Amino acid sequence: MAEENSAHSVPETEPRVSTPPSGSSKSTSRPYTPPKKRNKTVILVVVILVVLVGGFFLWRYLRTYESTDDAQVDVHLYPVSARVSGYVVKVKVDDNQWVQQGTVLVEIDPKDYEVAVAQAQANLANAEATAQSLNITVPITSTNASSQLRSTASGIENSQAGIIAAERQLTAARAQVEQAEANDVRVQQDLHRYKLLVDKREIAQQVYDTAVASARASTAAVAAARANESAAQQFVTQAQSRLVEAQANHQSAETGPQQVSSTRARARAAIADVEEKRALLEQAQLNLQYTKIIAPVSGAVNKSVVVGMNVSAGQQLLTVVPLDEIWITANFKETQLRRMRVGDKAKIHVDASGRSLNGHVDSIAGATGPTFSLLPPENATGNYVKIVQRIPVKIILEQGENRDHLLRPGMNVVPDVYLQ
Repeated sequence: MAEENSAHSVPETEPRVSTPPSGSSKSTSRPYTPPKKRNKTVILVVVILVVLVGGFFLWRYLRTYESTDDAQVDVHLYPVSARVSGYVVKVKVDDNQWVQQGTVLVEIDPKDYEVAVAQAQANLANAEATAQSLNITVPITSTNASSQLRSTASGIENSQAGIIAAERQLTAARAQVEQAEANDVRVQQDLHRYKLLVDKREIAQQVYDTAVASARASTAAVAAARANESAAQQFVTQAQSRLVEAQANHQSAETGPQQVSSTRARARAAIADVEEKRALLEQAQLNLQYTKIIAPVSGAVNKSVVVGMNVSAGQQLLTVVPLDEIWITANFKETQLRRMRVGDKAKIHVDASGRSLNGHVDSIAGATGPTFSLLPPENATGNYVKIVQRIPVKIILEQGENRDHLLRPGMNVVPDVYLQ
């Protein structure tokens, strides 16, 4: 049994040493390689070839796109401000509510602006009536000026003729005075002679009485003639005054064209006033419309206004985020832009949802990010350390990619831009 056990204990796979044939030469003999070692060498070579080929294709693939994790979702925020001041009576939206363009968001108390519109309408009606009246006055003034000029010219002629007639009457009155005085002298002399004769009783008393009466009548005639002369002198003076007045009226009438021009200027000013009042009415109507604040675009609302606030013109009340207009701002290194062009396709990986969206390069910024900062770097001062700069690249999503509005401004994304 011991021998059998010992015989069984000898391994059957013990290597056998083969001896080369005695007749073979030493120079032509090859070393013996075990089969397992040959297999390992082949496998190693294959693995190296696979790694090289795979690395080559991986290198080719990695050269087809550029990627960065320095990218965020961007959008233009639309601040909504009050264009007029007043008391807020209604707020028709809540925070983060989606609204369509033109939706009324806030209402300001319109009563004051309704009163302003009514007042502007009344002022416009008054200005239109005044302009209409002046437009009617212009031809009337022109006609009156022409007729007044002719009338005053005729008045001068009449006054001059009146002076001539009055002067003739004055001449006649003076002649009558001279005649009456001459008669009076003769009558007075006759009376004196009759007095002497009656004292001597050479004539009858009746004759003397007749002479006294004649003397008195002659004296009265002289007085009447002198009164007529004075009246004729006054007539001459009045005629001369009427001439002066007619000449003054004529000079005033000669200003008729200027008066017509002035009236036309007032009419034009009234028309301008109508336009001003109409503009004020339009402004009042606009202010009344501004009491209803509407959404400038469709988007989500973020509000900072409540009912009861007294707002002023220009005060921001809400912000509308147009989620349909978002884009990606990817800050690529300057070394990544060598082959990147506008229009290159892009795949955007969203960190929040894990989704991948399609887009394309819309534009490349005209300068690096630090250039637009408040304090741009000054490389000419101090110690210079070269730093690879980043340039913003704007990537637009394809139509309908953000239909569900899950992308929000500020989210982090990883864009892959496939180079052409």
